[in-house]
Amino acid sequence: MKNSYLLLMLTATLSAQDDINTILKNSKPAPRGWPTAVVEVRYPSSADRTNQPALFFKPDVETAVPLLVGLHTWSGDYRQGGSVPYVKWCMDKNWAFIHPNFRGPNSTPKACGSEYVVKDIVSAVEFAKRAANIDTKRIYLVGVSGGGYGSLLMAGRAPEIWAGVSAWASISDLEAWHEECKAKGRGYFKHIEKSCGGPPGKDAKIDGEYVKRSAITYLKDAKGLPLQICTGIHDGHKGSVPVSHTLLAFNEVAGEKDRLTREQIDHFVNNQKVPQELQTEIQDEDFGAKRPLFRRTSGNAQVTIFEGGHEIIHKAALKWLERQKKE
Repeated sequence: MKNSYLLLMLTATLSAQDDINTILKNSKPAPRGWPTAVVEVRYPSSADRTNQPALFFKPDVETAVPLLVGLHTWSGDYRQGGSVPYVKWCMDKNWAFIHPNFRGPNSTPKACGSEYVVKDIVSAVEFAKRAANIDTKRIYLVGVSGGGYGSLLMAGRAPEIWAGVSAWASISDLEAWHEECKAKGRGYFKHIEKSCGGPPGKDAKIDGEYVKRSAITYLKDAKGLPLQICTGIHDGHKGSVPVSHTLLAFNEVAGEKDRLTREQIDHFVNNQKVPQELQTEIQDEDFGAKRPLFRRTSGNAQVTIFEGGHEIIHKAALKWLERQKKE
């Protein structure tokens, strides 16, 4: 679906009759473990005109503020406590924040990169723009694991929205991850089958779902978008997503001369080491003890492989996003 069509459908749904003040008035306290300044709201989604849950924070300032959209992990939902560091950053910086549900855990047909997911996230941004004074040149997206997958997907599906996207430990190709999880005995492959209708190779319709829901299908449309893609060198060994997903995602947005070869990617995956010809000394205090081992920049896209596993370094992600602004 074209991005312009997505926005047209969004505008039609989030029209003047949607009373933002009523939505905010009917908000509920955030789940336990979240700051009390955060509220739970139900915002209208252009996907099916249903009211979808999200956690929302807006600072008490009059000036236009940046918006951070945080995405939950693969098996999580909008109440996930692991995303609290995102809103704490926003509270310190006077940014707005929204944490949408986008149909919850990635184990149903309406979740896992579906059209519902895409429209829910776009609608969450539109709600935040109506509920707070948002600087549209500074709308950011961040996520790790399944949230990193969602971030890469939305970078390609709606690149015009974002001033910057930061994706960590991300799944980029569902068919590849299905096979990798099945081979390792990780139950995530069953989640993907429930979402897509079955295993890959069963029939053309199911295979089409794997393609439509994979971030790598759309990443070429994210060329030019400030994009930070990171993962730990040990992911796939001490974690569930091989480093190849991050490196292949970077290849989709990188210039031809900046892409990694298949042999180099396989070396990262199999040996948990940077190929000798790619080894350089990298200084980046934002990563702390999780020092970067490999970094490459191509245009506005940057890939970093660091000393770690299946995780996000919040400081590195949020400080990188803070530096991004639309021209």
